[in-house]
Amino acid sequence: MQTASKKVVNGWAMYDWANSVYNLVITSTVFPAYFESITGDGNDETKQDTVLFLGREFINTSLYNYTLAFSFLLVAIMMPLLSSIADFRGNKKSFLRFFMTIGSVACSTLFFFNNSNLLLGIVSMIFACIGSWAGLVFYNSYLPEIAAPQDRDRISAKGFAYGYVGSVILQLLSFVLILKNDVWGISTGFASQLSFFNGRHLVVFIRKFFTQPPAKNNSRR
Repeated sequence: MQTASKKVVNGWAMYDWANSVYNLVITSTVFPAYFESITGDGNDETKQDTVLFLGREFINTSLYNYTLAFSFLLVAIMMPLLSSIADFRGNKKSFLRFFMTIGSVACSTLFFFNNSNLLLGIVSMIFACIGSWAGLVFYNSYLPEIAAPQDRDRISAKGFAYGYVGSVILQLLSFVLILKNDVWGISTGFASQLSFFNGRHLVVFIRKFFTQPPAKNNSRR
């Protein structure tokens, strides 16, 4: 097989540009701090802040971890079945679009999460996690279809590089909004929410990938 065109390869790599934002901004840096702040009592001397959710009391940081664990459990249960269906029917792109969409929308709805709607925040976290990681399964499965064996390492590395660049750009923008919030005339919390609204930013670039079919090979993948 031959490696796909530069347009297809760049489109494939741009998905990682957008998706990696979730891993850095939402799961690692800005959102965890925002979640802990929103669900806390505002007293620095409190050792463990608790929150009431579904009639039970949880330590706020534990609830965050439980939510992610539940999300990954759902991904682990769903993906063997869905990936098999996608391979059999040849509609991986539809699954990729679907999970990309729900992940992006869920990240954006975190903009509306505050201390009065904990349920919205938890549900958005679950769908954002599922969208990101389930979509990544179908995204990775395209590599053997768009890259010849001798080019796969290079193209895979290009995807990783795009992902690092894209996530760091939004991370820096988030720091500017949050640390210099007085310059923009907004609160620190609102600055954090703007970061979530950006979600997996610049997703539109992956339309480069969607507007041209990947290279064909002899498999049904």
